[in-house]
Amino acid sequence: MIKTNINILTLDIEDYYCHDNYSQMFDWEKYPVRIYEPLYKILDLLDEYQVKATCFCLGWLAEKHPDIIKEITQRGHEIACHSYQHQLAYRFNRETFLQDTLKAKKLLEDLSGKEVVSYRAPSFSFTDENTYAFDVLIELGFKYDCSVFPKKRECGGLKSYGSAEPKIFKSEKGIIKEFPTNLFSVLGQTVTFSGGGYFRVLPYYATKYMTKHSKYVMSYFHPSDFDVNQPNITSLPLLRQIKNRIGLRGAFKKISKYIHDFDFVTIQEADRLINWDKTKTILI
Repeated sequence: MIKTNINILTLDIEDYYCHDNYSQMFDWEKYPVRIYEPLYKILDLLDEYQVKATCFCLGWLAEKHPDIIKEITQRGHEIACHSYQHQLAYRFNRETFLQDTLKAKKLLEDLSGKEVVSYRAPSFSFTDENTYAFDVLIELGFKYDCSVFPKKRECGGLKSYGSAEPKIFKSEKGIIKEFPTNLFSVLGQTVTFSGGGYFRVLPYYATKYMTKHSKYVMSYFHPSDFDVNQPNITSLPLLRQIKNRIGLRGAFKKISKYIHDFDFVTIQEADRLINWDKTKTILI
């Protein structure tokens, strides 16, 4: 049970070329690096309003750009795990998922000097077919997961999850607390509004209204959501190329209003605002 309105702020720390879920080609060194300018612009904005975020970082990025992880840590944000190289979770089996996650977790912990306890799968790619992933996360010592998109989507979606609110997954190894993507009901249909392309494409007054009237909001953004000059990845399907670029020009102005208009907390701060004894437990 949620005691009060909770607005969680998270950032997925990856560059524009990491969004290619189609080619499975991970020769990322060939792309121009763009992450620094938009990321630091967001971090400066959060400093201005004294807001902290949970930052889901790629292990590959930590390996290639360790200064980014150190900068985020130095500014007081939570370091969390977003896999090693943004491979969709359902493309792994149990063992390869474990090895990928463990590799990323160790890299992030070595650089931040802190235990990494939160995880988010790339593109919310947990499905009803790979729920063993929750058991793996518990085994690796994670306390929180933010991978559930509680309806079908292009790259996954856990339809069996039910209502879009925090719940507990339980296995023989222990428990993990789930903070899913939130949904909002409009004319009998559920919509997403609080992150990525959804945030960029919607007019701000709609996002503000839905946030104000939601008991629980999981906001998630990428540095590339605010990078107007990022190159186009022509190897992507045309529709995905359009989705990646729509709304870029006004996105930073929107997030500046969003941070101004609402109070936000990290995952670990949100944990303390929830009465977990009265939340639903899902056995895995």
